[in-house]
Amino acid sequence: MTLATLSEVLRPALADGRAVAGLVCLGWEDMRAYAHAAEAEGLPVILQAGPSCRAHTPLPVLGAMFRNLADSVSVPVVAHLDHGYTFEDCREAIESGFSSVMFDGSRKPLADNIAETRAIAEMAHAAGVSCEGEIGFVGYSDGEASDGTDPDEAAQFAVETGVDAMAISVGNVHLQQNREGGLDEDRIRAIEAVTELPLVIHGGSGVPLAQRAHLARHSRICKFNIGTELRMEFGRTLRAELKRDADVFDRVKILGALEDPLEQAARHVLRGFVPQA
Repeated sequence: MTLATLSEVLRPALADGRAVAGLVCLGWEDMRAYAHAAEAEGLPVILQAGPSCRAHTPLPVLGAMFRNLADSVSVPVVAHLDHGYTFEDCREAIESGFSSVMFDGSRKPLADNIAETRAIAEMAHAAGVSCEGEIGFVGYSDGEASDGTDPDEAAQFAVETGVDAMAISVGNVHLQQNREGGLDEDRIRAIEAVTELPLVIHGGSGVPLAQRAHLARHSRICKFNIGTELRMEFGRTLRAELKRDADVFDRVKILGALEDPLEQAARHVLRGFVPQA
């Protein structure tokens, strides 16, 4: 089994000047494609079960799926809960075999976020599981606006919670379908100056490719969450497959045809976070 914790993949990445992709999963076909992509590239991968995924597949099932995929490849695979909103979310994920949990208390007052994140980090560590926390709210495209991370609050959060990685809000936005704009590198440097924790970018699909590569190589950001661009590839490929054969109705045939294109798209994402010779 190559199941790994978040710390086990992020600490080496940080030392090597690279980042690890946290790939947002929605079903078996995409998560299998992502595991195969990691194997083909010889790189670790973080398979993430966020709220959308958990809405239709129970955590015990997702934990078994992720662990099965970790057994099937030779590279490190992290089974990660993305955006757990309660202590119970994280407890159930740990009991379901996840090797990493992310508690999102970013909408809460600072003191509450710290206290709740610390309790979850302690629970996770007691079980040999990593914990990611978030300070500063990352908004949503056409939805809630972001509230950027304050460096002083980040320093306090890092020390008082005991998390293994810290997600920050520095111009990143969830569900962004283009790569206009970019991240606030001045704010990133200010946060780096007050913590040695690995840093995480949610909404990585909206970050320009060149900046993703640059920050993976030259900052403490060593985890980028990627979901939207791969969902878009899934949708494009699905529409093309249905158009190619208007009579196809078998779910296995339809979704099976999507796995190779998704694997290729995921390989491109993974390569983007590794220095090229």
